Amino acid sequence: MAAITVDFQLCFIFIFLWLLTRFCLSAFFFKKPKDLPPSPPSLPIIGHLHHLLSVPVHKSFQKVSSKYGPLLHLRAFTVPIVLVSSGSMAYEVLRTQGLNFATRDREVPTMEKSLLFGSFGFLSAPYGDYWKFMKKILVTKLLGPHSLERTRLIRGEELKTFRAILFDKAAKNDAVDVGEEMMKLTNNSICRMIMGRKCSEEDGEAEQIRSLVTKSVSLAKKFLIATTVGRLLKKVGISLFEKEIMEVSERYDELLEKIIKEHEKSPNQKEDRDMMDVLLEVCADENAEFKISRNQIKALFVELFIGGTDTSAETTQWIMAELINHPEILKTLREEIESVVGKTRLIQETDLSGLPYLQAVVKEGLRLHPHGPVLVRTATEGCKIGGFYIPQNTTILINAYAVMRDPDSWEEPEKFQPERFMVSPSKGEKEMREQLALNYLPFGSGRRGCPGSNLAYIFIGVAIGTMVQCFDWIVNDNKVNMEEAGDMTLRMAHPLKCTLVARIDPSG
Repeated sequence: MAAITVDFQLCFIFIFLWLLTRFCLSAFFFKKPKDLPPSPPSLPIIGHLHHLLSVPVHKSFQKVSSKYGPLLHLRAFTVPIVLVSSGSMAYEVLRTQGLNFATRDREVPTMEKSLLFGSFGFLSAPYGDYWKFMKKILVTKLLGPHSLERTRLIRGEELKTFRAILFDKAAKNDAVDVGEEMMKLTNNSICRMIMGRKCSEEDGEAEQIRSLVTKSVSLAKKFLIATTVGRLLKKVGISLFEKEIMEVSERYDELLEKIIKEHEKSPNQKEDRDMMDVLLEVCADENAEFKISRNQIKALFVELFIGGTDTSAETTQWIMAELINHPEILKTLREEIESVVGKTRLIQETDLSGLPYLQAVVKEGLRLHPHGPVLVRTATEGCKIGGFYIPQNTTILINAYAVMRDPDSWEEPEKFQPERFMVSPSKGEKEMREQLALNYLPFGSGRRGCPGSNLAYIFIGVAIGTMVQCFDWIVNDNKVNMEEAGDMTLRMAHPLKCTLVARIDPSG
């Protein structure tokens, strides 16, 4: 078959002229409603797309909102976008009118057949019967209080392995890549919790999943761009990032198909069935409450791998970096752990409820370094937010990063101060709850808030507690570089690597 050569420049000119025509027609024939939110200055044709492409995007949005206001109307070409940057406005979107904004953008046709960012996923599903059914399974079989208690021993075994690896590296004076070791802990724990076994290190399964998770996260910003301008470009036959996303999807599919066949060959009929067994039973049951497909099971597991593995690993890095850069806070935390747990017994998951300062350290780390700094929603119907009109199908971007660093809501918002999450005479428990409900969004909020937040607090809490209790941390120049990478997720530009000195008997 003869190869067909496409003149890229000609293609670009065609797209540009088409967009220009669309823009001119909309400018002449479309009258913008008067009560839309205010709009900052825009560029010809592309509108505010340059802010969406800025690195990192959450800081670009923060700068725009600090100058022009907490609720802004933007556009990428002719696609309407509303940027939300205050806690009160975010509360209206996520809580007061939560049902109207319970759906994410569904107009990204290039992703329909993908397990990653596709139509099979739970996180991207419209708010409806399927979403409610899958969330019920997630809560009852994995993320609810009873489920977490049922799998506590599994996490305890993986924590023991994590601790042993760190002690071994300390004994050998080997550098520790905190994110890498934390990713192994969370990945092994999640795999055992959802499918009854670890992914094998020997045959490369575990490394394959970690690699796929990393690649998936790196595609997040491209996916956000696709949700805003992809529907326009599709009209001229252009699909954004489809090849990259489908390649990752196919690799997930191959791995998960292998695991599913293992479960089908030897199904677990006992009461302690894992989540994979339960989902496969539902898939095969013609009379199930909701009929789910094999691809929907796979897509859910992809989301669990990404959400359960990368989020906690990256946040733990940030918090340890903050503690190393604030030795007085690390000292206070260590003193709390030693007063509650002791100097010989090793910290366990059951100790977390009795360690309020550790909980405050984790919350403060999540406030400053939310893994998902920008939340995406879609207006199902036209409505009013903050007195302004939001048209139907408008993409809503909530800058959680800006909300949690808003100087109108937080004292000295750029500083790492865990004490702000401790109940005190000046700030009672009721006032703190109100503050968190409005201005604390590390896991989103409302109907589409992250269902795995409790598990994340456990993963991060026991890991931070272990690393503070058991080791002294040595880094070059005694200071960690806190520069952010330019991704949609909040990642460290320079992964945290340290030398450890054991300060407790590893056989304790």
